Amino acid sequence: MDFASIRIITDDVDRLAGFYELVTGSDAVRPAPVFAEFRTASVTLAIGSTATVAMLGERAPKPGRNDSVIVEFLVADVDAEFARIRASIGDGADIVLEPTTMPWGNRSALIRDPDGNVVNLFSRPAARL
Repeated sequence: MDFASIRIITDDVDRLAGFYELVTGSDAVRPAPVFAEFRTASVTLAIGSTATVAMLGERAPKPGRNDSVIVEFLVADVDAEFARIRASIGDGADIVLEPTTMPWGNRSALIRDPDGNVVNLFSRPAARL
């Protein structure tokens, strides 16, 4: 079994895809207006409209209700990526944690995406890359 993807459900695919285009520096693949993907060699971040899970009825995931998952991006320079993203978002940036070295050695900066999901930009100590 291979871990292939994580999907965020949203009411505004364009807005959320735009945010992750900024974060990743790449364009989303948009096979349909209700769906966007960011593909890497190891995993895909998918963004789906509520329409993509409508068949699940009351059991469907609901946008903006995540308080237990962090979307993480391994980056070479946390401070530079954080500065780039913060400058692009400006005063609207929802900063959870400024760049900080964690007790286990990772350097992390956490922000919230437009739907309130926590996004971690992190790097590992050089010896663990």
